[in-house]
Amino acid sequence: MGHIKFETRTPRDRWIEAGLEALAVGGPDTVRVEALAKRLGVTKGGFYGFFTDREALLTAMLDTWERESTDEVAERIERRGGDPKTRITRAGVMTFSSDRLLPIDLAIRDWARRDQVVADRLRRVDNRRMGLLRQMIGTFCDDPEEVEARSVLAFCLLIGEHFLAADHGDRTRSQVLRKAGDIILDRRPGDGADGRQPSRPS
Repeated sequence: MGHIKFETRTPRDRWIEAGLEALAVGGPDTVRVEALAKRLGVTKGGFYGFFTDREALLTAMLDTWERESTDEVAERIERRGGDPKTRITRAGVMTFSSDRLLPIDLAIRDWARRDQVVADRLRRVDNRRMGLLRQMIGTFCDDPEEVEARSVLAFCLLIGEHFLAADHGDRTRSQVLRKAGDIILDRRPGDGADGRQPSRPS
Protein backbone atom coordinates (compact mmCIF):
# COMPACT_ATOMS: atom_id res chain seq x y z
CA MET A 1 0.00 0.00 0.00
CA GLY A 2 1.31 3.44 -0.92
CA HIS A 3 1.70 6.28 1.51
CA ILE A 4 -1.40 8.20 2.45
CA LYS A 5 -1.18 11.86 1.55
CA PHE A 6 -1.85 14.23 4.44
CA GLU A 7 -2.08 17.99 4.50
CA THR A 8 0.38 19.43 7.01
CA ARG A 9 -1.02 22.24 9.14
CA THR A 10 0.58 22.49 12.56
CA PRO A 11 3.36 20.52 14.28
CA ARG A 12 0.70 18.83 16.42
CA ASP A 13 -1.21 17.81 13.28
CA ARG A 14 1.96 16.29 11.88
CA TRP A 15 2.16 13.89 14.83
CA ILE A 16 -1.50 12.97 14.38
CA GLU A 17 -1.11 12.49 10.65
CA ALA A 18 2.01 10.36 11.05
CA GLY A 19 0.18 8.31 13.65
CA LEU A 20 -2.79 7.76 11.34
CA GLU A 21 -0.51 6.68 8.53
CA ALA A 22 1.28 4.22 10.82
CA LEU A 23 -2.08 2.92 12.03
CA ALA A 24 -3.35 2.42 8.48
CA VAL A 25 -0.24 0.50 7.45
CA GLY A 26 0.50 -1.59 10.54
CA GLY A 27 -2.19 -1.20 13.18
CA PRO A 28 -2.08 0.53 16.58
CA ASP A 29 1.04 -1.29 17.79
CA THR A 30 3.07 0.53 15.14
CA VAL A 31 2.05 3.93 16.53
CA ARG A 32 5.17 4.45 18.65
CA VAL A 33 6.53 7.83 19.66
CA GLU A 34 10.14 7.04 18.83
CA ALA A 35 9.28 5.66 15.39
CA LEU A 36 7.04 8.62 14.60
CA ALA A 37 9.72 11.09 15.71
CA LYS A 38 12.21 9.44 13.37
CA ARG A 39 9.70 9.54 10.54
CA LEU A 40 9.03 13.23 11.16
CA GLY A 41 12.71 14.08 11.57
CA VAL A 42 12.24 15.55 15.03
CA THR A 43 13.28 14.62 18.55
CA LYS A 44 11.18 12.33 20.68
CA GLY A 45 11.09 14.99 23.38
CA GLY A 46 9.17 17.33 21.09
CA PHE A 47 6.21 14.97 21.27
CA TYR A 48 5.52 15.92 24.89
CA GLY A 49 5.02 19.55 23.96
CA PHE A 50 1.77 18.47 22.28
CA PHE A 51 0.65 15.28 24.04
CA THR A 52 0.86 14.06 27.61
CA ASP A 53 1.46 10.48 26.50
CA ARG A 54 0.88 7.96 23.70
CA GLU A 55 -2.74 7.46 24.77
CA ALA A 56 -3.40 11.17 24.23
CA LEU A 57 -2.04 10.85 20.70
CA LEU A 58 -4.24 7.81 20.00
CA THR A 59 -7.28 9.74 21.22
CA ALA A 60 -6.39 12.70 18.99
CA MET A 61 -6.02 10.32 16.04
CA LEU A 62 -9.48 8.88 16.68
CA ASP A 63 -10.90 12.41 17.01
CA THR A 64 -9.42 13.35 13.64
CA TRP A 65 -10.71 10.20 11.94
CA GLU A 66 -14.19 10.67 13.42
CA ARG A 67 -14.39 14.31 12.33
CA GLU A 68 -13.13 13.63 8.81
CA SER A 69 -15.30 10.58 8.21
CA THR A 70 -18.55 12.10 9.54
CA ASP A 71 -18.72 15.90 9.77
CA GLU A 72 -16.38 16.65 6.88
CA VAL A 73 -17.89 14.03 4.56
CA ALA A 74 -21.40 15.32 5.36
CA GLU A 75 -20.32 18.91 4.71
CA ARG A 76 -18.73 18.00 1.38
CA ILE A 77 -21.74 16.10 0.05
CA GLU A 78 -24.03 18.91 1.20
CA ARG A 79 -21.92 21.50 -0.64
CA ARG A 80 -21.93 19.47 -3.86
CA GLY A 81 -25.68 18.88 -3.73
CA GLY A 82 -27.54 16.38 -5.87
CA ASP A 83 -30.44 14.04 -5.26
CA PRO A 84 -30.38 11.65 -2.27
CA LYS A 85 -29.24 8.63 -4.30
CA THR A 86 -26.32 10.59 -5.71
CA ARG A 87 -25.43 11.85 -2.22
CA ILE A 88 -25.43 8.31 -0.80
CA THR A 89 -23.12 7.12 -3.55
CA ARG A 90 -20.84 10.12 -3.15
CA ALA A 91 -20.60 9.65 0.62
CA GLY A 92 -19.65 6.01 0.10
CA VAL A 93 -16.98 6.89 -2.44
CA MET A 94 -15.56 9.65 -0.21
CA THR A 95 -15.32 7.29 2.76
CA PHE A 96 -14.79 3.76 1.50
CA SER A 97 -12.93 4.38 -1.76
CA SER A 98 -10.75 7.18 -0.40
CA ASP A 99 -6.99 6.65 -0.38
CA ARG A 100 -6.93 8.54 2.92
CA LEU A 101 -9.98 7.38 4.87
CA LEU A 102 -10.42 3.78 3.75
CA PRO A 103 -7.11 2.35 5.11
CA ILE A 104 -7.66 4.19 8.39
CA ASP A 105 -11.26 3.00 8.64
CA LEU A 106 -10.32 -0.64 8.03
CA ALA A 107 -7.48 -0.43 10.56
CA ILE A 108 -9.82 1.03 13.17
CA ARG A 109 -12.34 -1.77 12.56
CA ASP A 110 -9.60 -4.31 13.24
CA TRP A 111 -8.39 -2.38 16.29
CA ALA A 112 -11.95 -2.22 17.65
CA ARG A 113 -12.02 -6.01 17.91
CA ARG A 114 -9.41 -5.80 20.69
CA ASP A 115 -10.15 -2.45 22.36
CA GLN A 116 -13.54 -1.57 23.85
CA VAL A 117 -12.88 2.19 23.81
CA VAL A 118 -12.18 2.04 20.08
CA ALA A 119 -15.21 -0.23 19.58
CA ASP A 120 -17.41 2.36 21.29
CA ARG A 121 -16.00 5.09 19.07
CA LEU A 122 -16.55 2.99 15.94
CA ARG A 123 -20.14 2.31 16.99
CA ARG A 124 -20.76 6.05 17.36
CA VAL A 125 -19.32 6.78 13.92
CA ASP A 126 -21.21 3.93 12.26
CA ASN A 127 -24.44 5.05 13.95
CA ARG A 128 -23.98 8.51 12.46
CA ARG A 129 -23.33 6.99 9.04
CA MET A 130 -26.40 4.77 9.36
CA GLY A 131 -28.46 7.79 10.41
CA LEU A 132 -27.43 9.60 7.24
CA LEU A 133 -28.31 6.55 5.14
CA ARG A 134 -31.73 6.23 6.79
CA GLN A 135 -32.44 9.90 6.23
CA MET A 136 -31.55 9.83 2.54
CA ILE A 137 -33.08 6.44 1.74
CA GLY A 138 -36.23 7.59 3.54
CA THR A 139 -36.71 10.23 0.85
CA PHE A 140 -37.58 7.57 -1.75
CA CYS A 141 -38.74 4.68 0.45
CA ASP A 142 -41.54 5.09 3.00
CA ASP A 143 -41.49 1.64 4.66
CA PRO A 144 -39.38 1.95 7.86
CA GLU A 145 -38.38 -1.73 7.77
CA GLU A 146 -37.29 -1.44 4.16
CA VAL A 147 -35.41 1.77 4.90
CA GLU A 148 -33.47 -0.03 7.63
CA ALA A 149 -32.81 -3.06 5.44
CA ARG A 150 -31.61 -0.96 2.50
CA SER A 151 -29.41 1.09 4.84
CA VAL A 152 -27.78 -2.05 6.26
CA LEU A 153 -27.29 -3.55 2.80
CA ALA A 154 -25.71 -0.32 1.52
CA PHE A 155 -23.35 -0.13 4.49
CA CYS A 156 -22.42 -3.82 4.29
CA LEU A 157 -21.75 -3.48 0.57
CA LEU A 158 -19.42 -0.53 1.12
CA ILE A 159 -17.41 -2.24 3.85
CA GLY A 160 -17.68 -5.90 2.91
CA GLU A 161 -16.51 -5.60 -0.67
CA HIS A 162 -13.02 -4.76 0.58
CA PHE A 163 -12.80 -8.21 2.18
CA LEU A 164 -14.39 -10.20 -0.63
CA ALA A 165 -12.00 -12.34 -2.67
CA ALA A 166 -14.58 -13.93 -4.99
CA ASP A 167 -14.49 -13.67 -8.77
CA HIS A 168 -17.52 -12.62 -10.81
CA GLY A 169 -17.27 -14.64 -14.00
CA ASP A 170 -17.13 -12.37 -17.03
CA ARG A 171 -18.15 -9.32 -14.99
CA THR A 172 -15.76 -6.94 -13.24
CA ARG A 173 -16.05 -6.11 -9.56
CA SER A 174 -17.06 -2.54 -10.38
CA GLN A 175 -19.88 -3.77 -12.64
CA VAL A 176 -21.23 -6.00 -9.89
CA LEU A 177 -20.94 -3.23 -7.29
CA ARG A 178 -22.74 -0.84 -9.60
CA LYS A 179 -25.61 -3.30 -10.08
CA ALA A 180 -25.80 -4.02 -6.34
CA GLY A 181 -25.97 -0.28 -5.66
CA ASP A 182 -28.72 0.11 -8.28
CA ILE A 183 -30.79 -2.57 -6.53
CA ILE A 184 -30.28 -1.16 -3.02
CA LEU A 185 -31.01 2.42 -4.09
CA ASP A 186 -33.79 1.47 -6.54
CA ARG A 187 -31.77 3.33 -9.14
CA ARG A 188 -32.91 3.24 -12.77
CA PRO A 189 -30.65 3.41 -15.86
CA GLY A 190 -29.58 6.98 -16.48
CA ASP A 191 -30.16 8.10 -12.88
CA GLY A 192 -27.24 10.53 -12.72
CA ALA A 193 -23.60 10.14 -13.70
CA ASP A 194 -22.48 10.66 -10.09
CA GLY A 195 -23.96 7.29 -9.26
CA ARG A 196 -21.16 5.46 -11.04
CA GLN A 197 -18.88 3.36 -8.91
CA PRO A 198 -15.21 4.34 -9.20
CA SER A 199 -13.19 2.04 -11.42
CA ARG A 200 -11.22 -0.64 -9.59
CA PRO A 201 -9.37 -3.81 -10.53
CA SER A 202 -11.57 -6.70 -11.60
